[in-house]
Amino acid sequence: MIYNFFSFLLYIIIFITSIFNKKIKVFFAKRVCSVKSIEKGNYILIHASSLGEINLLDPFIKKILLDETKNIIISVVTDTGYNQALNKYSSSKVKVIYFPLDVNFLIKKMFKNVNIQKTIIVETEIWPNLINYAYKNSQLFLLNGRISDKSFKSYFRLKFYLKPILNKFKYLIMQTEDDKDRIIKLGARTDKVYNFGNLKFDINFDDYSEKELSEFKEFLGLSKKVFVAGSTRDGEEQLIIEVFKRLKDYQLILVPRHIERIDSITKLLVGDNYSLYSNLKKNSNIIIVDKVGILRKLYAIADITFVGGTLVNIGGHSLLEPLYYGKKPIFGPYLQNVKDIANEILRLDLGYKVEGIEEFIRIIDENTSSPDDFKRIKDFLDRNSKSSKKSYKLIFEK
Repeated sequence: MIYNFFSFLLYIIIFITSIFNKKIKVFFAKRVCSVKSIEKGNYILIHASSLGEINLLDPFIKKILLDETKNIIISVVTDTGYNQALNKYSSSKVKVIYFPLDVNFLIKKMFKNVNIQKTIIVETEIWPNLINYAYKNSQLFLLNGRISDKSFKSYFRLKFYLKPILNKFKYLIMQTEDDKDRIIKLGARTDKVYNFGNLKFDINFDDYSEKELSEFKEFLGLSKKVFVAGSTRDGEEQLIIEVFKRLKDYQLILVPRHIERIDSITKLLVGDNYSLYSNLKKNSNIIIVDKVGILRKLYAIADITFVGGTLVNIGGHSLLEPLYYGKKPIFGPYLQNVKDIANEILRLDLGYKVEGIEEFIRIIDENTSSPDDFKRIKDFLDRNSKSSKKSYKLIFEK
């Protein structure tokens, strides 16, 4: 009741603000109206917050769709996640909606209007109303759960309130033993918690022919070595540009995590020879990618790869994408979101952690690869790619 009272006050403030702010109005309207678009029927509800979760769910969702009796609602928060889900699953069996912001009456309406048999929440999203109605009306699961060091300290202070919430889940499937131990310490019952590894290892990456990659490089106008900085965040682009300007015989491709930041990035390049992906110019030293969905292909043609969200305190994005294409990624010290994968990569000498510009440049200058690296990368990925299968079996067959 307290949560919903303060939520109601917050939504009143947002509503008033939206009268004067078009962006907020559009954001709010999309999410409030989304529930109306769901047709009656039997569904599996999967709540995946953003683009990253949508990508890692691919093998799991495809396994569900092999059963012709199952229909899916995918609920997302971000625009990029919503668009990616639409692109991946344009099927009558899959309905993609914006998450209705945990508004009590909208969540209640969703569970009343359609028969949701199972609710699957991805990566420890604690939405009290969603959890409450899912518990009352369906079987509730946590999939690919994780709890960072920072989050654990915050959650532990709320342990008294979290314990009854966590025990509404039938099963909580965590990424690592540390995640498993933490959620048990927060009050989850031991017999409900499993560690099946990280779904990120199960992602089905696209394979590209040599001809396709060669044509892609020609399209981009690349004639030098290629330095791809992927999923970059505010504060990282300036450092990457400084590194790039001290390199010889390279072209830089910047792929920001959020393309709405393009304008702020171009301001860093006043006087430089750059172009946008949507408006390529010949012989550009720097290309800024203003399109979603091509980062993996860029990693495939790269000579040097950097993974963003690691030089600033974000916690890191997927280190597996460049690895899949045989590239040893460079990343910074902020790795709380990918800590276990990063530690294993460093232990096996399959990537590089850097603290600053000088170390970054030294790693690039010394970078070498061998056939043995590619074999060790493949062995590493194959060894960890069973999470989707185990999770599916627990949720749908046990």
